[in-house]
Amino acid sequence: MADAAGGGAVGRLIGSGRASDVYEIDEAWVLRRDREGYADGLAEAALMERLRAHGYPVPRVRPADSSRSELVMERLYGPTMLEAFVAGRIDARESGDILARLLRQLHAVPGRVVHLDLHPENVMLTADGPYVIDWANAEEGDPGLDWGMSAVILAQVAVTDEQFAAPVRATLASLLADPSDLTGEGLTEARRRRAANPTMSVREVEALGEAEELIRSFMA
Repeated sequence: MADAAGGGAVGRLIGSGRASDVYEIDEAWVLRRDREGYADGLAEAALMERLRAHGYPVPRVRPADSSRSELVMERLYGPTMLEAFVAGRIDARESGDILARLLRQLHAVPGRVVHLDLHPENVMLTADGPYVIDWANAEEGDPGLDWGMSAVILAQVAVTDEQFAAPVRATLASLLADPSDLTGEGLTEARRRRAANPTMSVREVEALGEAEELIRSFMA
């Protein structure tokens, strides 16, 4: 495959998400390629470097030469939070606690940055602690919306996935256990955005009402 920003030839596929694929470059770097072609790797790299400068746990990055929709990223070693949970390395309460801590830490960075896709598959647990990846949806905004997006993503799984319903519900409860910045307005906007997300399945969209009811039960 093509070279990537001085990182050498791109090798094997090592990960895939709803909209992007991750390819090996070498032991230190990977290339993330957006399949839809709408991601702005230059803007994302600039944001991540800004967050790193404030001590937030994101991988080092640099834009790829070949396309704005590609991003060369530091290769992280360790499971995603979801993988660690499935393997029994962390429990539901710890998962929620980590997500809450990462949200609070992010919203303390000057500039009102919100991730808008912070969930267990976008947190990698390394020897140096958790790192947050996939900043393609990030923008400046209200922390309440960020809490709302994380809560809705978890709640959708809790009401649609029988296998993981109970533990994900417990993770959601842990996320919202302490005082948070989740607001009714943030939750409403998060639901609207999820409904408009083209990667959502029909079942996931149909479940949004039940998901919102579950979240509001923890806000009462």
